[in-house]
Amino acid sequence: MDSGSVRRKFLDFFASKGHAIVPSAPLVLKNDPTLLFTNSGMVQFKDFFLGNATSKYPRVADTQKCLRVSGKHNDLEEVGIDTYHHTMFEMLGNWSFGDYFKKEAIAWAWELLTEIYQLPKERLYVTVFEGDKKENLNFDKEAHDHWKQFIPADRILNGNKKDNFWEMGEMGPCGPCSEIHIDLRSEEEVSRQPGKELVNGDHPQVVEIWNLVFMEFNRKADGTLEKLPAQHVDTGMGFERLCMAIQKKTSNYDTDIFSPLIDFIAGAAHVQYKHDERKDIAMRVIADHVRAVSFAIADGQLPSNTGAGYVIRRILRRAVRYGFTFLNFKEPFIYKLVPVLGDQLKDVFPELEKQREYVSKVILEEESSFLRTLEKGLKRLDNIEEELMDKMVSGEQAFELYDTFGFPLDLTSLIARERGFAVDEQGFKIEMEKQKARSKAAATKETGDWILIGEDLKPEFIGYEYLDSEIKVTKYRKIKQKNKELVQLVFDRTPFYAESGGQVGDTGFIESADEKIWIIDTKKENELIVHIAEKLPENLTTVFRAVVDRRKRELSMNNHSATHLLHAALRQVLGRHVEQKGSLVNDKVLRFDFSHYAAMTSDEIQKVEDIVNEKIRENIRLDEKRNVPIEKAKSMGAMALFGEKYGDFVRVITFDPKFSVELCGGTHVAATGHIGLFKITSESSVAAGVRRIEAITAEGAEHYVREALHVLEEVRTLLKNPKDIVTTTRNLLEEKHALEKKVELFQQEQANQLKDDLAKKAVKSNGYHLIIEKISVSNAESLKNIAYGLRNQFDDLLLILAAEVENKPQVTVMIGEKLAQTNKYHAGNLVKELAKEIDGGGGGQPFFATAGGKNLSGLNAVLEKARKLISK
Repeated sequence: MDSGSVRRKFLDFFASKGHAIVPSAPLVLKNDPTLLFTNSGMVQFKDFFLGNATSKYPRVADTQKCLRVSGKHNDLEEVGIDTYHHTMFEMLGNWSFGDYFKKEAIAWAWELLTEIYQLPKERLYVTVFEGDKKENLNFDKEAHDHWKQFIPADRILNGNKKDNFWEMGEMGPCGPCSEIHIDLRSEEEVSRQPGKELVNGDHPQVVEIWNLVFMEFNRKADGTLEKLPAQHVDTGMGFERLCMAIQKKTSNYDTDIFSPLIDFIAGAAHVQYKHDERKDIAMRVIADHVRAVSFAIADGQLPSNTGAGYVIRRILRRAVRYGFTFLNFKEPFIYKLVPVLGDQLKDVFPELEKQREYVSKVILEEESSFLRTLEKGLKRLDNIEEELMDKMVSGEQAFELYDTFGFPLDLTSLIARERGFAVDEQGFKIEMEKQKARSKAAATKETGDWILIGEDLKPEFIGYEYLDSEIKVTKYRKIKQKNKELVQLVFDRTPFYAESGGQVGDTGFIESADEKIWIIDTKKENELIVHIAEKLPENLTTVFRAVVDRRKRELSMNNHSATHLLHAALRQVLGRHVEQKGSLVNDKVLRFDFSHYAAMTSDEIQKVEDIVNEKIRENIRLDEKRNVPIEKAKSMGAMALFGEKYGDFVRVITFDPKFSVELCGGTHVAATGHIGLFKITSESSVAAGVRRIEAITAEGAEHYVREALHVLEEVRTLLKNPKDIVTTTRNLLEEKHALEKKVELFQQEQANQLKDDLAKKAVKSNGYHLIIEKISVSNAESLKNIAYGLRNQFDDLLLILAAEVENKPQVTVMIGEKLAQTNKYHAGNLVKELAKEIDGGGGGQPFFATAGGKNLSGLNAVLEKARKLISK
């Protein structure tokens, strides 16, 4: 049975059991502060479990793209080394929101596995929660009794809290779970040791394939458990492992999910899979990682140096490293796999195939950039090797290679062994632990339980119509982050817009007759609107007046509406391929990222700016439609963005149906004339195939233009009011350039003369020519040229110069080629000692090294110390 059939049979089976089949949520999360990526099938349903929203369907099923790089069994550095863990994976799942429970979930799981997929019953094991006395939790007898109807008691195993009590996080819904494991070993192996002894023992052929979670409890901030008002079912089955079992393979990578990718990689590397363990691991790493990276980019997450973007960059760089080290891929290669992957999954996840060119270009650019970084890292390793005193790369140096150049410890160790030196691996681990401790401290956040004040209703957002309103606090909780205590408040209704869709959250205040509480930000946690304050109201039960900062909101609205006009203008000028890839809208600036493969010309930028300003002058009225069926919205011309999750009903924002129609939940001007003026301030590259425009509107744009005109007037005055300011400025620059050339020639002549003078002072001592002098030069380049010029003149040279360079002290040591071969002197070691006299530091190669410092008066001491050092 091929993988496509496995997936289809799962969805068809649960559809026949009354489940609504829903699409996968994007891999990249937008409104969940607790997660960077969708890491399990239940993430898109969190609000239903938390009680923040109600599901349209009591039963649903889907296949969900998931990504994990940490946690139980998911250390990134281990993926590819074993054969059954991944970064990105598919999770098949079925859910019940207060509908069916253990009986149905267990019966249907058994029916699907044994009757539809026809897995051998005698190879299946199940686990149930054994209970926990400390938590006052009982043995899950209900699940055990249901399983007894299908499977012998000796294959129903008790599991501890670690394996059989599932929790969403440190707080939130949780409950006992029942895992289904399968033994894929040969008959011979099974006869030697029963499978039940290997369940949850990390055996590669005795693996968990399905976890049935029975959510009954809520974990509070103090660690105690309380019963949920309704019981839910949340199941997750690893699609890759399921296919391994059905297709009778012993590795996920041998299934038809991965074989097209591995075949392509093996062909490109001119190797065979399963002939060399190190090459096999490299192929598995690349095959796994290209899936995670490609779908993350397709869902809107570009590689970067922070947050989710940094995770994607790490994953891609790990794949590049393995290809570079073990498969000899010295040129970009991974981007070539995107068409293979896109074609393979176009029926279930079409977003990648539709953006194939864009995703490929982003990966190509990232690969090219990192391969250049790897080359720099190899040069840095060369320098480290030259500085080694005891054939040992320190932990700090190995960590620098890891942190700055992306060299994992195994790559540094491999190169070290090839070159005959070692690496302080224990020291490296200490540096890694220090970094983890720093990261953990920076991310530490303590979150209290929600304290209910009134009825726990979903807050109503009224901010499209009102900027102030009477409200009541329905619940609150305290949080502590970076040693600062804040309060999160939820209201029964709110005029405050919560940060989403690129638009920042509102600020303002709430007030009663007795007090005023400032709201410093408004965020979304999934579908919950959370208001952040620095203090808790004293009287939580009173009626408050909530007031949004009107000026900030209106300026943000100007910028948000301008992004819609900008998007439409870009598509008009550059082409219909332009799509939004990200945005930031606040009261000061708008930033808009979009797909395009070349820098915009000045003419194109001007055309876009002119179109937007023309639409502003037309004063087009906003046409806002709410609760529009998603398909109808698309038929109106609204473009759904990849990586966004839309409901069945959406809000449509139109500024002229022939110009701009978008799906948007943000706040907008009543008519475009409110924007006043639009001015583009920059256009730049964000990543391959992604450009960024930054712009300002209204008062900000007016101020920008006014300042530019003021500067222009000042320049005109300085130039004595010429008729043609551009020509006059150009002539001045040409004249300046010509004078600089003359100065450069003069300085070069001076340096040559100084070099000749120094050569005359060379003294033959102990078999080599010695020059120790104090000099003054105009720049560091002249000093370097003098040193190399003298080295070319004397192959047995030992040169030590204490120089004043632009009023700063500098020390240079140069050793001739013949003298360097004797290893009598090491320029780097000498310069480090001499630099102490000028309160500085430096280093370099064995034959040439330099150091700068702060103490100009120490140059004479440098000469004295140099004479002592070489006389030893």
